[in-house]
Amino acid sequence: MKIGTVLNEMPLDDLITAAQKIEAAGLANIWMANIFGYDAIGVLSILGRETKTIGLGTAVTPTYPRHPTAIAQQALTTAAVTNNRFTLGIGLSHKIVIEDMFGMSYAAPAKHMREYLEVLMPLARGETANFDGEQFSVHGVNLSVPGAEQLPVVVAALGPVMLKIAGELADGTSTWMVGPNTMANHIVPGLGRDDATVVGGVPIVLTTNVEAAKEAIARELVIYGQLPSYRAMLDKEGAGGPADIAIVGDENTLRGEIKRFEDAGVTHFSAAIVGFEDGAYDRTLEFLSTLT
Repeated sequence: MKIGTVLNEMPLDDLITAAQKIEAAGLANIWMANIFGYDAIGVLSILGRETKTIGLGTAVTPTYPRHPTAIAQQALTTAAVTNNRFTLGIGLSHKIVIEDMFGMSYAAPAKHMREYLEVLMPLARGETANFDGEQFSVHGVNLSVPGAEQLPVVVAALGPVMLKIAGELADGTSTWMVGPNTMANHIVPGLGRDDATVVGGVPIVLTTNVEAAKEAIARELVIYGQLPSYRAMLDKEGAGGPADIAIVGDENTLRGEIKRFEDAGVTHFSAAIVGFEDGAYDRTLEFLSTLT
């Protein structure tokens, strides 16, 4: 299992410094969310020019606001810029964003993702996209991006229908707020294949101040206990909220809990380090470097 970490938004120069620090620590991947700040694909192309070996990926970029041919062109460009170290992670986002904020229909999300991938995946493989569906109709589109040799695509899939789509059409899934039992019994088997990429994103911190850390996680990540897709995964795990999924404690605790994700079938562990107290981020990153 590869060990990576989430890189949160900060000024660009600080992002570059942080990415170089993470690479120097020996971690395998940097993952960035695309929310309401930087365009994550664009930023990762910059970070790819400022690093040498570390993998880079979005976790994740929403599909609805971006035509699949447009996101393919952007992602293939980033693949070329980063010497093919880029993984495109895509997801539906949530009804509250797509419908309530953007004014777009969220009526058939699974159909949207299936059709989206029917267009995107041929382009990611360097093939011509030809597809007629209810939401997308694309004919004779072929993208030629010099230097782009591969573009892995993972889908933020949690429910059974989305997992099936991700397993059939994409390279795997990128998850957040999924515990190890749910990963082993629901996510991994739901993909229906043995060679899938499975990214597991989890809050983590190395600390002796366990209760304070969990209180900070519960406070800062409260929204993830309320959004329906994440709430469903927490319920499957028997977790009351994000703090119950988080990995918090000493080195032995962290090592043991991370091993549970590996045993569950996670191929890429994505550590969302919670810097709730002085030194928490640096010592957690240093610990993760011992696992690579």
